[in-house]
Amino acid sequence: MKTKPEPKPEATTDTEQDQISLNIAAVHKFYDREESKISHSQRLLERVDELAGKSGFLAFIVFFVVIWIVSNVLCLELGYGEFDPAPYLWLQGIIGLCALLTSIMVLSKQNRLAKLAEQRANLDLKVTLLTEQKAAKLIDLLEELRRDLPNVKNRHDADAQTLQQSMNPSLVLAALDEHPESQSPANQAVEPVA
Repeated sequence: MKTKPEPKPEATTDTEQDQISLNIAAVHKFYDREESKISHSQRLLERVDELAGKSGFLAFIVFFVVIWIVSNVLCLELGYGEFDPAPYLWLQGIIGLCALLTSIMVLSKQNRLAKLAEQRANLDLKVTLLTEQKAAKLIDLLEELRRDLPNVKNRHDADAQTLQQSMNPSLVLAALDEHPESQSPANQAVEPVA
């Protein structure tokens, strides 16, 4: 039995490739701009935070605590007296200070990343609204084409009539504010822009 050769994927045109390159360049430019906004102290904090997030740091802390306790016990056994008697208040203070500093470093990085995520969410919202407007325009053009073609039966399509109108962002925000979060967004109706 003879099999059909598989169709070759269509090559992207130069225009598509240019648009893809422009989009990728814009994303890189955004990340480079955000990276350049980071202060030297923030960079230092994040480097230390990266070190503290590795498993080697946990091993170092455990090793430090064991050495501290063993040193105290050896000093007591050799008759020198403990430099930090049980319950090891100095050790608790050092560990507590390290925990506080680590928490501050983590929170500092999370705050910076939260701002970046907020910018991305804002951009996503803008792109989504623009895409919705373009889709509404396409539906409008298809409906106009359907009405203009002589061989297509003209009929009223209420769904197409509704979908060809763009959503009003102000009404979307107002609808979100009115409804409690427990309600599914899919069940919420939003008025289109006239």
